[in-house]
Amino acid sequence: MKKQDTLIVSLLRENSRMSLTDMSRKTRIPISTLYDKIKIYNEDFITRHTALVNFAQLGFSARARVLLKVKRTELEKVKEHLVGSSALNELYKVNNGYDFMAEFIFKTMAEMENYLGLLSDTFSVEKEEVFYIIDELRREQFLS
Repeated sequence: MKKQDTLIVSLLRENSRMSLTDMSRKTRIPISTLYDKIKIYNEDFITRHTALVNFAQLGFSARARVLLKVKRTELEKVKEHLVGSSALNELYKVNNGYDFMAEFIFKTMAEMENYLGLLSDTFSVEKEEVFYIIDELRREQFLS
């Protein structure tokens, strides 16, 4: 990426609703050029426009990142089950002794514990590490 592209992307990450006029003032790049570049970004590497939500304010106070290792024969079944879960926020395929890292969001810790217990009972979970998120210190800050 060129320095100009990095500047535009960081402004979009900071406030994706910023007008092209304001962005042009900040970057000293003509509006037409900004428009063309953002159109290309949307086609090439911006995967989704989204809002960052404070889940605790919505009543979802239990958040955790969970590392899972499951039997090889059940990898696809577990993946499908996790993707279909309404409590799943993020899911990653990982390494170093685990298969998946998932972030779950529930209203209560009891709901989360019940879900994780059911997951272990339903599938052959060989190893599980649960990291409860106590406080969010920084999120979505890279290139912003």
